[in-house]
Amino acid sequence: MNMNLYGHDGQWLMVDCGVSFNEPLTPDEIRTADVVCADPRFISEQKERLSGIVITHAHEDHVGALPFLWRRFKCPVYTTAFTAEVLRRKLVQVGLADEVPVVVVKENQSVQIGVFTVSWLSLTHSIPEPFAMTIDTPAGKIFHTGDWKIDKKPILGEGFSPEAFKALAKQNILAMMCDSTNAMQPGHSISETTCYKALLEVIKPEKGRVVVGCFSSNVARLVALGRVAQETGRYFALIGRSLTNMVGAAKATGYWPDDLPLVDAAHLGYLPREEVLAVVTGSQGEPRATLNRLASGSCYDLTLDPDDLVIFSAMMIPGNEDAIMRLVEQFKGQKVRTLQQQDTELPIHVSGHPCQDELKQLYSWVQPHVAIPVHGEAKHLDANAKVARNSFVPRQLVGENGDLFQLAPSLRVRRKQVETGRIALSR
Repeated sequence: MNMNLYGHDGQWLMVDCGVSFNEPLTPDEIRTADVVCADPRFISEQKERLSGIVITHAHEDHVGALPFLWRRFKCPVYTTAFTAEVLRRKLVQVGLADEVPVVVVKENQSVQIGVFTVSWLSLTHSIPEPFAMTIDTPAGKIFHTGDWKIDKKPILGEGFSPEAFKALAKQNILAMMCDSTNAMQPGHSISETTCYKALLEVIKPEKGRVVVGCFSSNVARLVALGRVAQETGRYFALIGRSLTNMVGAAKATGYWPDDLPLVDAAHLGYLPREEVLAVVTGSQGEPRATLNRLASGSCYDLTLDPDDLVIFSAMMIPGNEDAIMRLVEQFKGQKVRTLQQQDTELPIHVSGHPCQDELKQLYSWVQPHVAIPVHGEAKHLDANAKVARNSFVPRQLVGENGDLFQLAPSLRVRRKQVETGRIALSR
């Protein structure tokens, strides 16, 4: 549930404003809330100093809280076309369609937002238009990676280009805020194209229905599965509002291929089993999502028979293990087969985040003076800092939520300067 604040000369810039799902509000609480975000009180109590909000990409953990919190900020939002389309659809749902000033920016564009000069740099991730950015002030220039990986053969968009990041080495980058999600993983992340080939290999010999659970925001994975349906003679359908919304945004911004048809989910029940490929929501065991309804036999559009196959093409987010395994057991009770990543050597899911070799590569290109690992638990941040140190970054600063990283005129971490916490949101 990302919410980053950068401050200079009495002004603040927010980068990302996301949610998490089915999380407790405090570490020792047993009960969970359906939708959770970071408590914005620190900045909402001084919103006149908030110059703007920048959204790096359209994943829920980066944009999902903004429609619910914007009234507390009431400032312009800057993002690229695809993310803006996703955001506008969310704003309609909360009655803010015409109130929020959304400024659409492009790759390599620079925009003055208060005292901050923000420039957008394209990279690769598991969603259209993921962007890193530089944030320049008189006190120095920082580089915020957002979520990324080095994918030379993505399903959508151009392959990762190192040129813009090599150029940063000449710009005297003071600090680099870098994604730490896979910092404990050696090697290099796997391409989305490799995942597509693995899914094709699994689905091609199947004789019954195939259902795939994946994250609705992974448009590249949806396109890959659409191609698999074409190559295996199956009709392709989506079940779940978030999936249809995301594909609608992809169509509106030119990211959905014109030659990739979708059938209405209501037609699936009339099709031969061997001609059905459906993508559904609920890969994390969410109680109200489609996979749960399929497991309980209460999905209006589709019913599964023995020997049909359910593929989990998504990571198992820590904390969701029990809910996912309950789903698997329910399917087993119906003699419906399931396939998870741990069940096969084929990469039926790949991460959108960098492993250690990619981190080393980016640090060597950018050559920041300071590395500040973000986006991960303490062990991931420490692992990222170690990679930075081994990549000859002179200083590494590791902290926690609420710490203030002072980058100029001197360098230090001021612990627990901001009171942080979580609040529940209602959908």
